[in-house]
Amino acid sequence: MDFLKRLGFYLVGMSIGIVFLTMFLKKKSDETGVYFCYLPNCRTLKDIRSKSMYYSDEALQKLKEYQLDSTDVTYILTEGDVDFSKSDTESVPCKTYVIEAERKQSNYIFTVQNCRERATIQKVAAQ
Repeated sequence: MDFLKRLGFYLVGMSIGIVFLTMFLKKKSDETGVYFCYLPNCRTLKDIRSKSMYYSDEALQKLKEYQLDSTDVTYILTEGDVDFSKSDTESVPCKTYVIEAERKQSNYIFTVQNCRERATIQKVAAQ
């Protein structure tokens, strides 16, 4: 058998294996609610969501003003983008992150203080 024929068989088999592996991992992650976060944005948001969530008085007032409920906050903390250039990731004991997301035809900016055991939404702004 020549090299090109063997390479063709290899690529076809590898393609089929990748398709099955992708389907298997997708099904497993959907059933268990587990997903893989490797990038900094995803890891930061997952860490914030894993803690007890608190709101400052200013944030609660703005959430009522913008008519955002808990599902909107959850969506923003799941699908938002962390702006690391505006965030304070070096502070101790709590780091401060600026999270931007679009929801209900508006752009919202959350300032979240991420401590070891709790996360507090400090500010909410709309653009």
